[in-house]
Amino acid sequence: MELGAAHWIYLAGIVVIIVVMIMRKNIVVPAVAATFFTAWAFTGNIVTGLQSIFGASLTAAAELFNIFLIIALVTALLGALKALGADQRMIEPFRMVMRDGHTSYWVIAGVTYVISLFFWPTPAVPLIGAILLPVAIRAGLPPLGAALSIAIAGQGMALSSDYVMQVAPGLSAKAAGVSAGVVADRAMVLSLVVGVIALVLAYVTTRKTITAPSLERLLAWEGGPAVPVGAGVAPVPATPVPAASVASASVASTSGGTGSGGTGSGAGNGTGSGVGSGVGGVAGNAGNAALAGRSRAFAILVPLAFAALVAYMLLGKFTDLVPETIGGQAAALVGGVAAVLLLFAAAVTDGKRSLETCADHVVDGLVFAVKAMGVVLPIAGFFFIGSENFAGRIMGLAEGAKAPNLLFDLVNAAQGGIPKNSFVIAFAILAIGMITGLDGSGFAGLPLTGSLSGALGPTTGMDPATLAAVGQMGCVWSGGGVLIAWSSLIAVAGFARVPVLDLARKAFFPVVAGLVAATLLAVIIF
Repeated sequence: MELGAAHWIYLAGIVVIIVVMIMRKNIVVPAVAATFFTAWAFTGNIVTGLQSIFGASLTAAAELFNIFLIIALVTALLGALKALGADQRMIEPFRMVMRDGHTSYWVIAGVTYVISLFFWPTPAVPLIGAILLPVAIRAGLPPLGAALSIAIAGQGMALSSDYVMQVAPGLSAKAAGVSAGVVADRAMVLSLVVGVIALVLAYVTTRKTITAPSLERLLAWEGGPAVPVGAGVAPVPATPVPAASVASASVASTSGGTGSGGTGSGAGNGTGSGVGSGVGGVAGNAGNAALAGRSRAFAILVPLAFAALVAYMLLGKFTDLVPETIGGQAAALVGGVAAVLLLFAAAVTDGKRSLETCADHVVDGLVFAVKAMGVVLPIAGFFFIGSENFAGRIMGLAEGAKAPNLLFDLVNAAQGGIPKNSFVIAFAILAIGMITGLDGSGFAGLPLTGSLSGALGPTTGMDPATLAAVGQMGCVWSGGGVLIAWSSLIAVAGFARVPVLDLARKAFFPVVAGLVAATLLAVIIF
């Protein structure tokens, strides 16, 4: 296909965005401008160009809202657990293993990899975000370091091999005309090389920011007040909160007053003034003891619920006892479990007011998700306009009209200039995979890299299966949620509460170094 003005404008937009990212500036304005000019050039209608600015963000919002919703529900659940005081109790058992930030980094990576290998990273991120992230932050690991560990191990190392579910190897192998098992085996080796190198380099760049264990860091990360904590005494919120919210206070802090005069209230932390004999203090002790019991119960219930969820998925994967849960179904199940736990936590904490407080937690979660990730929508919209799956919807093309496939047309146009050398071919396939991942989809470019591997492999003496595995590395590490800020990396950044662009920049050098090393290894060994 002959390239038109829209192709060149789209390519110029990609170059400008990459340059702006390298300069560490926000890329929303270049993305919006590039969307407008690309749509105008393709349709020849300036009105359609203006409409496409809105259409691109709307399409991106529709495609990414599942991630927004999962972030919102898990954030709402954490808010309810925090009001109950169960968040502090829930993370205590992990302190035995995750005693410092250094250990936490590797524990998070290992757990994320195992879960993501079986179920893909989509359900893994909420599980890690709800259970392990608070422990790691309290142990001294900075949120950005924790996010790097999750992204590299899950969206990168596990998803790029996809060794268990083998969706990615199947797509690559079918296009290349080779065995899916061979592609999967080689992709597994290459993914481990990339992942280990990236994890080590990311750890080296992060370790200087790791601090001593601190509850104040966790409270600051959660957005709560940081208060000094005495030995053996759990924290008491420094600002006025409802009585039910003080469940995180230890019973040791409930010393009832014995003042004279007035009618004391024993709610809250039990420091109200009593009637002569300290009736208020006794009531405060009783109330706190009851809430402390509920807090402990939820600290056990929530991890058990998520563990049961993993067990259910395992049964579906390896047995016929229950239906297999994969991809979006797994993410929906995680969101549903979080919502149910939220309802129970709100009911236990606030009783008659639970209907209102539960809704408040959900709203807070949605607001947080939009504030943290909303800026990604116009960026994703620009890259979506380069795919024929979304371009027609964004530009409002008539039904049945041929939608442009700008990104793939550009890649196809460039493949004829690739020299016939094994090293050059391998790195070209890697680069093409990384470019096709710019639309934020880790699997969309696999048919292209696979077909190029099948065509170019024999001419250079390389096994097409090896080239297909290399291309798979480029596609998934780029678009699967590590290097591209408008991919599922936004979920990791959302749960870690760090800017997604900072996370993408921090992951760039470790991951690219790993990809280069793995490609060299593929050419030399396979």
